[in-house]
Amino acid sequence: MDDLKQKKDTEGQGVPLRGSDFITEKIKQRPVNKKKLLRRTLITAAMAVVFALVACLTFLLLEPVISNWLYPEEEPEPIEFPAETEEILPQDMIVDDSEMEQTQVPEEVPLQDAQIEQVLDSIELGVQDYSAMYSQMAEVAQKAANAMVMVTGSVSSVDWFNNPYESQDQTSGIIVAKLEKELLILVNYEQVIDAESIVATFCNGTQAEARLLRKDPNTRLAVLSVRQEDIGQEVMQAVEAADLAASSDRRSVLGSPIIAIGSPLGNGESVCYGVITSNNTTLNLVDAYYKILTTDIYGSRNASGVLINLSGQVLGVIDSSHNSADMENLISAIGITELRKVIERMSNERDQTYLGTRGTDVTIEVHEKLGVPYGAYIAEIEMDSPAMEAGIQSGDVITKIGERTINSYGDLVRFLMEAAPEESISVTLMRQGPEEYIQMNIGVVLGVLE
Repeated sequence: MDDLKQKKDTEGQGVPLRGSDFITEKIKQRPVNKKKLLRRTLITAAMAVVFALVACLTFLLLEPVISNWLYPEEEPEPIEFPAETEEILPQDMIVDDSEMEQTQVPEEVPLQDAQIEQVLDSIELGVQDYSAMYSQMAEVAQKAANAMVMVTGSVSSVDWFNNPYESQDQTSGIIVAKLEKELLILVNYEQVIDAESIVATFCNGTQAEARLLRKDPNTRLAVLSVRQEDIGQEVMQAVEAADLAASSDRRSVLGSPIIAIGSPLGNGESVCYGVITSNNTTLNLVDAYYKILTTDIYGSRNASGVLINLSGQVLGVIDSSHNSADMENLISAIGITELRKVIERMSNERDQTYLGTRGTDVTIEVHEKLGVPYGAYIAEIEMDSPAMEAGIQSGDVITKIGERTINSYGDLVRFLMEAAPEESISVTLMRQGPEEYIQMNIGVVLGVLE
């Protein structure tokens, strides 16, 4: 009893317990600050988003650089069209007798007129013979049509009643190059230059978007590009690039049978047959000249397409806009020989160098009678052109550019095809003085034809 009392007294006095006595404490948790936790969570999420965006942006910017560094893409080789091959005429197949052994050859007896008439009278051509000839020409046209493309330019507009509509213009183009990753199409750009979208339809009906590479203001021709990935391998195997012939040889072209394919009648997939009636008409344009092929084919004023020979080779690109008033509906074409370098330049996406002259060749007759020196005779100067700014005048004859001799206006045109815009050149020309022609040297900075 005394011990119990003593114990109580001890507890009352705050004396620590001993032995089996315990101290019990209650620990309270610190209250959670929900606003602070939410703020930290939002900050962490925002930082994660920012990090992800920075990482994605860095990848997008550096991925092409790293890919090009690891797997450098080869520069595409410049597009070059093979040199034109002219048809060998029978009269040109002559063998030098001096290189042949002298052998006894029986002398041919010339046929008399009566015998010739007898041979001709024995030849009879029936309807089936004509049908067979046209069937063969149709086969040539059908094979060449694999290189033809219908190009459609579309423009969206609104009519008087505020109703939207889409206008379309079509023209026939031709595949001039079949590359590993794209097809190049030559076409008259007047129908597509202002189009919002350009669609190419190939021989098997496949359609694909096309983009404009370059255009030539002189001929109103342009080169379009269609990527292989947009048309597939099947189309690439079905189409063929056109074979370009020689149109400048008067002997092999004049009077020869030709076929007009594309849209000679103004609508797609039309075919006409005829002959070349002339190929000596010259079209003088700015820093260029072209030969015009005329035919006896009656077609549309809006005709487009190409002229091909009986071998399926392209002789010219149809363009009847330069016809005289009395032959507006006859099909004409710009000779492919003069267009070859123009197509090559546009295919390589190079601008046309601009001097600003119109000229012609100096003929032997003019040289001998009037004393005009041989060279590029300048008949006209374009206003505000590099030629005018440099002081070149009408009547001047350009004989040299740098160290390159210029014997004709064609030589000047070929130089400008190879020269680069903004290039500085030294022009040597002959200018008529009071008594004779005087040589002058003029510096010219070339421009870009637009």
